[in-house]
Amino acid sequence: MRKRDTTLTTDQKALAINLDKFKYGSIVEIGAGQEVARRFFSVGAAAGTIAKTMSAYDMAVSDDIYGHADRYVSRARLLQMLDKEFSLVVKRLTHVRPKNTTFFAYAATVTARSFKQKNECHGWVGIRLQLHPGAEPSDVVMHVRMLDNDNAQQADALGILGVNLVYGAFQHYHHPEWVIEGLADGLGSDRIEVDLIHFSGPYFEEVENRLMNLHLIRSWLTRAVVFNPAGEVVVPGELLYRKPVMVMRGSFKPVTLVNVDMMSAGLKQFSQIAAVDENEILPLAEVTMNSLISGDNVDGADFLARIDLLASQGYTVMISDYVRFFRLRAYFRRYTQKPIGIVLSVRDFAFLFDEKYYEGLEGGILEAFGKLFPDNTHVYVYPARPRRGDATSLTTLDSVEVPPNLRHLLAYLKESQKLLAVEPHDDSHLHIDVAEVLAGLRQGRGEWEEDVPPAVAERIIGSRLLGFDTE
Repeated sequence: MRKRDTTLTTDQKALAINLDKFKYGSIVEIGAGQEVARRFFSVGAAAGTIAKTMSAYDMAVSDDIYGHADRYVSRARLLQMLDKEFSLVVKRLTHVRPKNTTFFAYAATVTARSFKQKNECHGWVGIRLQLHPGAEPSDVVMHVRMLDNDNAQQADALGILGVNLVYGAFQHYHHPEWVIEGLADGLGSDRIEVDLIHFSGPYFEEVENRLMNLHLIRSWLTRAVVFNPAGEVVVPGELLYRKPVMVMRGSFKPVTLVNVDMMSAGLKQFSQIAAVDENEILPLAEVTMNSLISGDNVDGADFLARIDLLASQGYTVMISDYVRFFRLRAYFRRYTQKPIGIVLSVRDFAFLFDEKYYEGLEGGILEAFGKLFPDNTHVYVYPARPRRGDATSLTTLDSVEVPPNLRHLLAYLKESQKLLAVEPHDDSHLHIDVAEVLAGLRQGRGEWEEDVPPAVAERIIGSRLLGFDTE
């Protein structure tokens, strides 16, 4: 099987595009200099590639060229730029360029490190290109965060990223995963984060963008991606900005009635915190990457089924590679200082209080809990019952067993109200075990249907999701 060439430098990629006399277009950049254009110019032969470069920094000038925008660093502004520049280059040059020319427009609108303040450094970057002479154009659009500490480094990183995107879009459009993997060439994951990517147009009609965004995590370009209840990928920072967050972690294979009650009961108690307005809370269902990977591969159908089933219940879904809870909390703290709630089942306590889980941390389990609860963060613990109809053996935060040497730690976390017991709204679901539900549905129709929301059962059966009736 052919593999992507990972040995090419940024300059070699730029030169390869410049020496291809049939690729021709415009590069427009706002917010961090003209670093992408500079890269193409500095390697030589750019006259064979670049029709125009431009930076419209003044807002009035930018509006005059592209039309008004409510926000200048936004997807809407990027698309305005791509619309304008691509249509211009095609209109002006189709009749004078060779007939097998493929035209393109690259655009970026970013806010880099400010001279006066330490602002959030992010932007929208994209390319619109013909992948066959005269064809309708295709787009690759993405949201990026710049992680370097000064403006010059951020501009340099954007220049490398832009060359990688132009080269990848032209050379690897048949393998969109390669386009993604190539974005970090010459950068690594410590300089640029790409937390959203979207492919569209005639050459990307078969691309499943949700899987492409999952590939961002697998390629170490981001640690998390977020899907709204419509199943669309959204920018995490825009969604989480200054909001209180309630997160429920699970495999959701499938989402069950106990998940629904756990979130509902947790939200009720979370909203009683003085600083939380119930209407502002963002409820998130979070799935870790390790629950999606089988061997070395992601089961795409399994992943999409879980997203669709959670979306059918109105959940915003986050996929992350944060195994430990305190890293998840730190991720949310990038975007919000409002309270954070984590709701989990008492069934997960064996995992939470397993010291082996924290090997590699200098301070072990104490360091982990210290980083989980440094400020307004609380964990809400939902009870469980082992068997259907057994009302006597309820396990709660007050009765759960932990290793003897950790009992005082548990007592401290309870007394300081870092761990809080959740009262279920409907205790008839406490016996539900997701592994048993999954095993049941793979046998076909049966009792498992009573343990999931009706719409979930209907979708599983109708679309034969998650291995329904395969055993």
